[in-house]
Amino acid sequence: MRRKVGTVSRGIRCPIIREGDDLAQIVADSIIEASVAEGFEIEDRDIIGMTESIVARAQGNYASIDAIAEDIKDKFKDETVGVIFPILSRNRFSPILTGIARGAKKVVLMLQYPSDEVGNALISLDELDESGINPYSDVLTLEEFRKHFKDTIHPFTGMDYIEYYKGLVETENTELEIIFSNDARTILDYTSYVLACDVHSNLRTKRILNAAGAKAVYGLENILNHKIGNEGYNEKYGLLGANKSTDDSVKLFPRENFEMVDAVQKLVKEKTGKTVEVMVYGDGAFKDPMGKIWELADPTVSPGFTKGLEGTPHEIKLKYLADNDFKELSGDALSEAVSQQIKEKSDTDAKDSGASLGTTPRRLVDLVGSLCDLTSGSGDKGTPIVYIQGYFDNFSD
Repeated sequence: MRRKVGTVSRGIRCPIIREGDDLAQIVADSIIEASVAEGFEIEDRDIIGMTESIVARAQGNYASIDAIAEDIKDKFKDETVGVIFPILSRNRFSPILTGIARGAKKVVLMLQYPSDEVGNALISLDELDESGINPYSDVLTLEEFRKHFKDTIHPFTGMDYIEYYKGLVETENTELEIIFSNDARTILDYTSYVLACDVHSNLRTKRILNAAGAKAVYGLENILNHKIGNEGYNEKYGLLGANKSTDDSVKLFPRENFEMVDAVQKLVKEKTGKTVEVMVYGDGAFKDPMGKIWELADPTVSPGFTKGLEGTPHEIKLKYLADNDFKELSGDALSEAVSQQIKEKSDTDAKDSGASLGTTPRRLVDLVGSLCDLTSGSGDKGTPIVYIQGYFDNFSD
């Protein structure tokens, strides 16, 4: 009988992780205990995902707001700091902005409009159209922005991020100026010392600013990318991927991710004889069609994964085969013909043929990481580990 179930994704509960915990052991044990409790078999090429949060927590990769301030002060001295293109987030950017303000004498905060990099809107596109303002060329002061757009309440959080960010800086007794522009070079009319806070376009932003004559340009990845005292750090991502831990600290993106996934893979192999794939995942890469928010506020979906998760899928579209190559067939004959075509496909065939049209041209880790993120959620589900079976199966299996 042909199998009736394809991919299955399970959220796996585990103990609450603390600094110093043997996370690889906990993950392996939790998967095995869940398989016994729920009656599923661990198989080769199953996938284990673990949130970046529990990896960072086990590492104790936290840093204080004061550490951010110290690094800002070290890099920018007494110069006015141009803080450009931050995302609008209490969790992601507000503690970072507090640290920046604490380490600077003056901040010029330049916000994108109508929305930030990941889709959080200050104003709607309809409001922008009605205003007659050109977001590609027009630079607005705070007073000019308020004249055109009086209501800037975020539809989901109920926050006015302009006022919220303004208050964070002023609480630190730091001088502040707010402007609105989508051209990175605008900031050079106010200061030549810039911190590019965009997540995914920061390399381009820094390149443009350096070419335009900026005296010093850093990105969030350059802040806390080295150890300061006993504080956490991330040599590759710095503050990218950080989020609020307490009122006085942030949790940074985890380090040594590839070592962690290899350790979990090895333990599961020792305990079960099966070779599973393992990944660390953060935000998924998908967009909310209602709120227009692109989920990916982390610098990458997966900062670490085993070798079997490298590359992209090479698939062919079943409905294409059914509607074209085998349109005269039906029932068992159609199923057998499609199964045989899948078995005979090569990676080149799948990539170049018409049958591949409509399949998703994305990295495996981005697809699987998004599935993990949706499965585990970001609230109180208590399932920071995800176990996926059948992902590499197809219709012919």
